[in-house]
Amino acid sequence: MHRLLLCLLLSFTSFSLLAAEAARPKVGLVLSGGAARGLAHIGVLKALEEQGIKIDAIAGTSMGAVIGGLYASGYKVEELEKLALAIDWQQALSDAPPRKDVPFRRKQDDRDFLVKQQLSFRDDGSLGLPLGVIQGQNLALLLESLLAHTSDTRDFDKLPIPFRAVATDIASGEKVVFKRGHLPQVIRASMSIPAVFAPVELDGRLLVDGGMVDNIPVDIVREMGVDVAIVVDIGTPLRNRKQLVSVVDVLNQSITLMTRRNSEEQLATLRRDDILIEPPLASFGVTDFGRATEMIEAGYRATEVLAARMASLRQPDSTSSDLDVARSPGQRTPVITAIKVENDSKVSDDVIRYYIRQPIGEPLELDRLQTDMGTLYGLDYFDRVQYRVVHKGEDNILVINARGRSGGTDYLRLGLNLSDDMRGDSAFNLGASYRVNGINRLGAEWLTRAQIGDEQELYSEFYQPLDVGSRYFVAPFLALGSQNVEATLDNDPVAEYRLERYGFGLNVGRQIGTSGEVRLGVGQAWGKAQVRIGEQDLPDLSFNEGFYELKYSFDTMDNVYFPHSGEDINLSLRQFEPDIGSDERYRQWEFKLDKALSSGPDTWVFGGRYGRTLDDAEVVTSSFVMGGARELSGFRQNSISGQNISLLRMVYYRRLTPRAYLPLDFPLYLGGSLERGRAWNNDNEFDSGYINAASIFLGFDTPLGPLNFSYGVNTEDQKAVYLNLGHTF
Repeated sequence: MHRLLLCLLLSFTSFSLLAAEAARPKVGLVLSGGAARGLAHIGVLKALEEQGIKIDAIAGTSMGAVIGGLYASGYKVEELEKLALAIDWQQALSDAPPRKDVPFRRKQDDRDFLVKQQLSFRDDGSLGLPLGVIQGQNLALLLESLLAHTSDTRDFDKLPIPFRAVATDIASGEKVVFKRGHLPQVIRASMSIPAVFAPVELDGRLLVDGGMVDNIPVDIVREMGVDVAIVVDIGTPLRNRKQLVSVVDVLNQSITLMTRRNSEEQLATLRRDDILIEPPLASFGVTDFGRATEMIEAGYRATEVLAARMASLRQPDSTSSDLDVARSPGQRTPVITAIKVENDSKVSDDVIRYYIRQPIGEPLELDRLQTDMGTLYGLDYFDRVQYRVVHKGEDNILVINARGRSGGTDYLRLGLNLSDDMRGDSAFNLGASYRVNGINRLGAEWLTRAQIGDEQELYSEFYQPLDVGSRYFVAPFLALGSQNVEATLDNDPVAEYRLERYGFGLNVGRQIGTSGEVRLGVGQAWGKAQVRIGEQDLPDLSFNEGFYELKYSFDTMDNVYFPHSGEDINLSLRQFEPDIGSDERYRQWEFKLDKALSSGPDTWVFGGRYGRTLDDAEVVTSSFVMGGARELSGFRQNSISGQNISLLRMVYYRRLTPRAYLPLDFPLYLGGSLERGRAWNNDNEFDSGYINAASIFLGFDTPLGPLNFSYGVNTEDQKAVYLNLGHTF
């Protein structure tokens, strides 16, 4: 009898809960677009959860699709809040991988050539222009990593919360509503702001931001069968003429204009029972990702004040739901059983597969995969390198999709530097490089660089990997160059020679991960040195050189121009041998080091150079050169020469501008340096003694590269000003 009563009681309770659930209106959530302002949606979700309101369907556009898609797939509000604060938005909203992940050879491009921006050319020689300032590489990887657990869900009605995303077909202007597909790719398409992000090509359509046609998709959530719509409008009123004072203001206004009309049309369809939430976001811009906490709080407060109106939508506590299951630990790391490559680029599938270190039969290692994808993208062969996990029965297949660069893989870079010693003597150099990529399926490349000015150079190298990972390589080269070298007697310059050298050689080497390289080479050169300024009765020189060389390079700098962490190490050993054509037998070695340390906006770089000539040799042909900004400041570029040199320096700089996002972060630095160095010869009495120097500089990291204005002085009563577009150190 007691058991019967208990069963009746449980049945009645279950029936009551079902009846309450049936009586509760079905609630749909509409999340509008608005770039960074969309982080306010997290605050709205937080308040709704605290009020016990269950969401039955979500429709989102742009940033609303990002937040809505993550929440619909099982992310907790606390997780979304942590993500908003922890994500490096500047990195996510760019294409360049972290420099530590870039292949070593691409790191050297930064040092060899002056300007960081490069022009790309297609195989037919035409200039390749991108479809957007940002290709979306890092953003796509971020979305894939966050939504890996949804890879086997193609029907969005089968997500823990049914979901829809809106995009725009840029070719036809049609609205595209996604009910199914690959969720990370769909979200990426929905937020492709025209011209800022490259469109997403999907099912034959070229898709951009859904805000162009439906920024507040009330109509879409109604089609999902909801009774009540909770609509979150994060739009911002238009700014007046006086408020439009920067490119960021114009960008904000453009996005507002793009979305305002269709937003007003959707808001006009709201019914009496629908609820409109309008967080106060007028003071926030579309790039204010750094103010995430404030925007989340604004969304929370705007929802909290409407608690009384939404009281009828509250749901009694229940024991379990699909959403609870999706939020349980272990749901987002599938075990990978196979790896497949989809590739239409110039390099082979084996090259791409080499860089993917995911173990078969182990859970998906997202951090390692993110690093591997950054290294692949850094090869400069691809518009995008993406991944997805495909579920087939008991198998989880990791699919790597590498899309070849539509804008071409041949690159041109340019650069310029100037210096003036304030005594009528100045120097300039204008440089360029051209790199032909993907000559064969292993990734061979032909690099040529040229420079005119005080220091002239023509260098051409064919780089041929010997295996799919470019671990081993051969690199024959040709080199022509000329520069000025001072001849000094008793510490006084007596002449300036123009030294010309022509040569060729062959290097074989081994790359050490993405951070280092070892090269062993042999080469021959010949040339002449003629008196340019000074005692004309000094003899001209002609010479022949044959040498063996060992080079080691290691580079972990996070930024080649204004580093904040990492180190750069270079060691070269060279032996000149008569047996292979050298006039003299002698040995030289040189060591270079820079180490960067930072604390907040302040950075210190400690380093220097040390070069030795170990045997007697002709001074003009065996001299090292230094001089210039932060290499004994106050002297002109490369105006000090000696068979032996030493340099120690400490450089300090502080970032003066706040951090920005999108491709709009052009930091301004103010800094200075202290230096101490010396140059001396072996076979005459020249010894400069130790020279102390200092400089102050203003650096601006422009889209073309760093622009530096420097003023230097030293204890030799030398002063100079410098203008450098390119190298900082």
